[in-house]
Amino acid sequence: MSNSSFSRRKFLGASLLTSAGLSLIPGLSFAASPNPLFQAAHERVRLGFIGVGRQAMGLLNNFMKIPGVEVVAGADVYAIKRERFALRVQKNQTDAGKAVLAPKLYEDYRELLANPEVDAVVIATPDHWHALMAIDACKAKKDIYLEKPLTFTIKEGQELVKAVRSNGVVLAVGSMQRAAVNFQTAAMHVQKGRLGKISQVLVHVGDNPHPKPYDLAKEEIPAGLNWQKWLGPIPALHFNDLLNPGITLNPDKNEAAWGAWRWYKETGGGLMTDWGAHMIDVAQWGLSMDRNGPVEVIPASGDKPLTYRYANGVEMLITKFDEGRQGVKFMGENGWIKVSRGNYDTSLKELDLGKEPENFTFTAHHIDFIDCIRKRKDPIVPVEIGHSTCTACTIGNIAHELQRPLKWDPMAQVFTDAEANSKLHYAYQNGYSLT
Repeated sequence: MSNSSFSRRKFLGASLLTSAGLSLIPGLSFAASPNPLFQAAHERVRLGFIGVGRQAMGLLNNFMKIPGVEVVAGADVYAIKRERFALRVQKNQTDAGKAVLAPKLYEDYRELLANPEVDAVVIATPDHWHALMAIDACKAKKDIYLEKPLTFTIKEGQELVKAVRSNGVVLAVGSMQRAAVNFQTAAMHVQKGRLGKISQVLVHVGDNPHPKPYDLAKEEIPAGLNWQKWLGPIPALHFNDLLNPGITLNPDKNEAAWGAWRWYKETGGGLMTDWGAHMIDVAQWGLSMDRNGPVEVIPASGDKPLTYRYANGVEMLITKFDEGRQGVKFMGENGWIKVSRGNYDTSLKELDLGKEPENFTFTAHHIDFIDCIRKRKDPIVPVEIGHSTCTACTIGNIAHELQRPLKWDPMAQVFTDAEANSKLHYAYQNGYSLT
């Protein structure tokens, strides 16, 4: 997909689209970056990857297809994955007919950030590392593509927002559904009132959405994996291969599953942050609640699902609907729209998409990040929107853990409940500090 074709579809979540349809909405401007490497005319973008597991392999393939992008470095705590990363970079270069240059490899991501040849970083690590790595990248004046969810805790998100803005870097969140026409269309119609007053939004993130306590069996740490660096700031856990699935290079065998760290309370937020970072994001986008959020969250009880209430009276229910795929259904006084990956449907004929939804692709989202680096502007999903989405996901987990309704102030970003406020962060271990 070309830059020009994507720009016709660009849509910022806090804005309404024009009545003409999916036309260009400019990004939010901000002060010029202190990094002199990037001006409007600067075309080359040199990327370093932090975390080179399964997710990073897909990101790598997409970013290396974008003209002017060079991948020059990679960091990971697992030696064999660093080696695979170098081989994939060189294969991409060979396939594209480019000069083959081996990327520089690091076990410690801070060494990558110190490399002046790296202009921007792609962070695709477990969630508990997102904030520390991204804040360090801000301080190093590197632009950032950060996988969703933005952070592991709400306090981390607050500090990351400050770091992005005080250092003048571009940070794009990997909420790539915002670059898909079917999701854009659904959000546009809801924002423009074409369903009438919205009463409820149904959001399906998957069955058993909340994380569970770590219960995997202890296994031997494989050679080449620095387990202490993998753990970083979280309390000590024993190793299990499901947390960081192994690979082989000869024969070439990739991870057999996604890292299971996302399902455990100690290392992730369960489906609430894994798929919620996509689907709750779309719900808040359509409701014009970006940079805002609910005022109350009520845990599931009996046949009543986890429920969020917004100041305008709208309720968002975390529940399965229709065929059960992860998605969002907006319910209005005039009808409904439901949307999921590769799907769009509505009860109102005049709101039909007009064609079959395109196959879901990450490409447009990644092009937008590179374009925003060059133009020094905010991407489709800037840090504040990533933070408000992540916050909504996380307060749902907190209400579930405490098993009581909680009042939330989305502007002050605090609960009225002292015990709930104690869940906004955790005590870092092993000498790590958030600020």
